[in-house]
Amino acid sequence: MTLKIAVAQIDIALGQPAINEKKIITYAEKASDLGVDILVYPEMWNTGYDLKNLATLADIRGEKSVSLLRSLAEKYHLNIVGGSVATSQNDDEFYNTMYVFNNQGKQISMYNKLHLFGLMNEEKYITAGKSMNCFTLSGIPSAAVICYDIRFPEWIRTMMSKEPQQILYVVAEWPVQRIQQWQLLLQARAIENQTFVVAANRVGRDDNNVFGGHSLVIDPLGNIIQQASDENEALLVAEINIADEDYIRGEIPVFRDRRPELYQ
Repeated sequence: MTLKIAVAQIDIALGQPAINEKKIITYAEKASDLGVDILVYPEMWNTGYDLKNLATLADIRGEKSVSLLRSLAEKYHLNIVGGSVATSQNDDEFYNTMYVFNNQGKQISMYNKLHLFGLMNEEKYITAGKSMNCFTLSGIPSAAVICYDIRFPEWIRTMMSKEPQQILYVVAEWPVQRIQQWQLLLQARAIENQTFVVAANRVGRDDNNVFGGHSLVIDPLGNIIQQASDENEALLVAEINIADEDYIRGEIPVFRDRRPELYQ
């Protein structure tokens, strides 16, 4: 089975959801014109890391983001991994939240970022999630994580060993000074889980950071199928053949050979 996947590598206007929503719509239109099956957005695309102003900026219960992503999925018949957005939930708690929609506009997943990144003060403003993020999209068992999550291979393996999952989606706002680590960590996650990795990072800057772009699509052997530049907005498009993954897993059956009883 071949899938055409697009990654929206975009700049994000800090604290300006209305501007960012227009860009989200534009990239859905571009993906539709190219006949894409799955579209992936980056992390915190509605507000950027304007964490001090979440009380006024965060999407209440995610309603506005859900409505927008659902409408784009329905209108353009796209499966959408909706990056993540700043949401308010439970009255006074803020979250870094991912929504996933199928190409009929049905929400199939919601995930609150599990690991909060101290260097960007997430733990001061955002509440950590407590659940996995596994789902089936376009008929493919998949999992998705947000940015700092990829530094926790035990968490990734916990999710990827459920089926095991065949695609791992990663959405991020990853700074340019650690962009080499971004690539290496993603390649490692692909190799050790024998999975395709589709990773969307943003470009541009905010008041405190310059972001590194370099969005990637990686095969289960860790080879880079497609990559974007480190500074320009782009719609990165790649075709992947899921059968390749099945062949690789047959050659080296790491999931079968695990001994989880000894991993505690």
